[in-house]
Amino acid sequence: MRRLALLLFLLPVLALLLVLLPRAVVLPPAWDPTAPLDLREPPGLLTRYKLSRMAREPGLCAASFALSGIPLQPLPPQPLRDGCGIAEPVRLPSDLRVSPSPPVVNCPLAAAWVIFERHGLQPAAQEEFGQRVTGVRHLGSYNCRNLYHRAGGRRSRHATADALDLAGFTLADGRSIALPRDWDSPGPPGDFLRAVRDAACRVFGAVLGPDYNAAHRDHFHLDRGGWGTCR
Repeated sequence: MRRLALLLFLLPVLALLLVLLPRAVVLPPAWDPTAPLDLREPPGLLTRYKLSRMAREPGLCAASFALSGIPLQPLPPQPLRDGCGIAEPVRLPSDLRVSPSPPVVNCPLAAAWVIFERHGLQPAAQEEFGQRVTGVRHLGSYNCRNLYHRAGGRRSRHATADALDLAGFTLADGRSIALPRDWDSPGPPGDFLRAVRDAACRVFGAVLGPDYNAAHRDHFHLDRGGWGTCR
């Protein structure tokens, strides 16, 4: 909450400075809210803001991938109907073996994933196991449904492919780390999963796992909605 309060305070201050500063003063791209997001850089103060801009400004997400030199596989748009659809669908870009297969997600979620994989997931694996993650198992992204599959209520973030559910990871030595089996494991397996959860919280708006409720006991739910839901 402190980080959120600081961000909400600093963003308008930064916007005011952009207006008042002389035109000759050029901000570094990481501090310029109008500059495309470089996905190679670790998450910073403006990362979530720039990810949110991608959802509002068509083409900005693809521009960030191009700037970062990261290949992107765009797919035909799926127009919104009854709260379901994908504005800028892409295959999840990853250096990992993604099983059962790389899911279709919206472009801003793909951008968030790239940052998380490089600067959150892999460092956590190196810290706890001294090796890289080579594979990830997911439970899906796009699903035209309401929250918790209820008959009524608002749509889930899955309804616009703005969410991804992760169930487990494979290390370079072939070892599997999975939810819920290893969540309460002592030592590296449990520490790794908690480090992954915490790293995801620096990029995604909402990260839900076993500590949130029983519905998320067997996976991490990652989406770009909200500000600071991390459990």
